[in-house]
Amino acid sequence: QVQLVESGGGLVQAGGSLRLSCAASGSIFRIIAMGWYRQVPGKQRELVATINAGHSTDYADFVKGRFTISRDNAKNMVFLQMNNLKAEDTAVYYCNSRTYYTVTSWNDFWGQGTQVTVSS
Repeated sequence: QVQLVESGGGLVQAGGSLRLSCAASGSIFRIIAMGWYRQVPGKQRELVATINAGHSTDYADFVKGRFTISRDNAKNMVFLQMNNLKAEDTAVYYCNSRTYYTVTSWNDFWGQGTQVTVSS
């Protein structure tokens, strides 16, 4: 069992910043990659950013230049620095980790989500 716990969400005005954190714990053998996704009611969950063990990153077009994903491999943590937030960024943000939980088995694990609300 792998658990992911997000923190850092909240209410912020447009143009402001937030930093999301996610810590993975439990039966972790090796984390392949981690990422952030977001979802609003009635829509599919969408990719925000991902980062692999070698710190290579991928961003959705709508956050490029504004958001930065990073990770601390030793601490099994991933972060999302969100700058110049827009009202359209309002969503529940979920942490994801693709993780080997044994030497041979891997799965995608998800956090409970943290609400980000941007007022305009």
